[in-house]
Parts: sequence; C-alpha cells; structure tokens
Amino acid sequence: MLNRRHFIKQSAFTAGALITSKWADAQQSGNVQRLVILHTNDVHSRLEPFPMDGSRNQGLGGVAARAQLINDIRNKNEHVLLLDAGDIFQGTPYFNMYKGEPEIKAMSQMGYDACTMGNHDFDAGLENFATQLKHAQFPVLLCNYDFTNTAMEGRSVPYKVFKKGKLKIGITGVGIEMNGLVPDNLTGGTKYLNPIERLNETADLLRKQKDCDMVICLSHLGFQYKENPQKISDVHLAKESVGVDLIIGGHTHTFMNEPLCVKNKNGNDVLINQVGWGGINLGRLDYEFLPGKKKQLAKTHTLAVRKKSSE
Repeated sequence: MLNRRHFIKQSAFTAGALITSKWADAQQSGNVQRLVILHTNDVHSRLEPFPMDGSRNQGLGGVAARAQLINDIRNKNEHVLLLDAGDIFQGTPYFNMYKGEPEIKAMSQMGYDACTMGNHDFDAGLENFATQLKHAQFPVLLCNYDFTNTAMEGRSVPYKVFKKGKLKIGITGVGIEMNGLVPDNLTGGTKYLNPIERLNETADLLRKQKDCDMVICLSHLGFQYKENPQKISDVHLAKESVGVDLIIGGHTHTFMNEPLCVKNKNGNDVLINQVGWGGINLGRLDYEFLPGKKKQLAKTHTLAVRKKSSE
C-alpha cells in the first residue's frame, strides 16, 4: 500500500512538474497569449462616487474613476474584454430622471464589449430598456429570454464571439426568472426559458461550431441561495454546466475577493466571480493561453474604484 501511495504521489508530482515546465517553456518562447477580463455587476445607476459622509463606501465608485482605471489597464495590456452582468439601472436620481440614458452612454464611452440584463433593467418597462439601447455601442447577450413580439425583439443576441489576437472568446448571458421580481406589465411579454438548458446548448454551439478557446457566461441569477437550494444560482448553474469556463455573476451583490472554483457535470473546472454592487469594485481576471486551447488563470484581482489621490 505504501508503495502504491508513493507511486500515486510521485506521478502527481511529475505531472504537475511537466505542466509547470510546459507553461515556463511557452512563456520563454513567446507562445503564451494573455487575456485580461474586466467586469462589473449591479452598478445601479451609480454614476458618481458615494458621498464623503463617513460611510463605509465614501468616495468609492463613479464612472470617471472607473473609466480611468479601465484606460490604465488597456494601456498596459493588448487584449482586454470589459463585461457587465446586469442591473445597470435603478438606484439613484439619474435613473428616475433620465431612465437609463446616461448609464448606457457612459458604458459605451468606456468601451464595454457586452452586457446582460438584470431584473432592475425592466424597472421603467421593457420598451424603455429597448429605447435606451440606441445609445449602446455594445450587444446585450441573453440566451434564455425569448423576446419574440416584444420591444426587445432583434435588440439582443444569444451570444457573440470576440476575436482577441489568435483567440476566439465566446460569450453568452442568462437572466433570472422574472416572476416575483418584475411586475408582468413591465416584462413586455418576455418569456423566461430554463437557463441551464439554454446555456448548455449555447456553450456546445460555441465550442463545436464556433471553435471558441473559452466560453464565458454573464449571469444575473445570483451567486447562491443557501435558504433555497432549489433556486437556480450561479453555483447550481456551474455544477450543471458543460463547456463553460467562467461565470461572471450579479444580482446578489456578493463581494468576492477571488473566484470560486466549481466542478461541472464532466468534472471540469468552472470559475464564478462577482464584485459586489454600486460600481465600488472592478473585477479583473488575467488568463494565459497555450496553443491547443489550454489555459490557466494567472492572476485575479478585485480593484477598488476610486479617483487617484494625485487628482
């Protein structure tokens, strides 16, 4: 038994050393491609920083500081994706007065690549959300909302493939069940479809037909519901998924210092991340890719959004 245990430990050590050696060789030869993924969720119309009133969040957030942080990262990294997991609207007088126009314009100016919808994005009605998208220079990704015969018909797509250098990154989105969260008169006739089934179908397409090197899901399902484990959450979604590498979440305003790793149905790793609410934080995930679709998360950061002290 001792010999067998020793053999297993030695084999695992050897395999790990070989993998480390491959990454080191690839880095030295320049065959590693790097991708930085930046993400927000549940910004809730927080265009300005939290007031300097002595509260825990004073001075944090605001689109000016976020834009500065994003630009600094882009200036230092060739391949960057900027994503949002929903609840762009609702929470400050800006939304009450302008119904989401400045929020969408700000995201366009910051160069967001894609977003998904949250339940509060319905708060002024589906037609209003569709109207505000005339200011959007980025797609709304949703694979489990059927917008047929609604104001959003043709205004969203189930997925999009982004080219970053030699990489193809497939991104999709899933929205939460609206029943109990969004009044019927605000949904505009949107039909909710099972997010697990739709995500797996979309991920399969992105893997097999679009030949993506990575599949990301923007989710507004919520991180986890311990009091109601049957409710579909990001943790539930990850466990039941196939072909998804990363879930960027929202809805539950969960502050995570680092991603949670969950095994999917095939025993492969799925990472879940979420960065609170109010635009206080910007999530950053640095990936490295080897030829042949091999990848690893090299670094993870949760960056506080605040103006530089020199300003």
